[in-house]
Amino acid sequence: MIISLRRGLRFIRFIVFFAALVYLFYHVLDLFNGWISPVDQYQMPTGNAVKVFQETVWPSNGEGRPTMAERLRLFYWYGE
Repeated sequence: MIISLRRGLRFIRFIVFFAALVYLFYHVLDLFNGWISPVDQYQMPTGNAVKVFQETVWPSNGEGRPTMAERLRLFYWYGE
């Protein structure tokens, strides 16, 4: 079996060139990801915006606390 030095060097050059292009492509996509990605949706609103969800703190064993069946019914009713 004859191993050509020229062919081996051409293959190594191809692999290095391919790896450099993959590295460059990755960083270009990373730049676009930072530009396209949405802002943090859980941050406090600014300006005239109002945050509509507020977690309710229920008393430990109070009468106002909904039962598990009521919570499940509301879950399916609102489709959340």
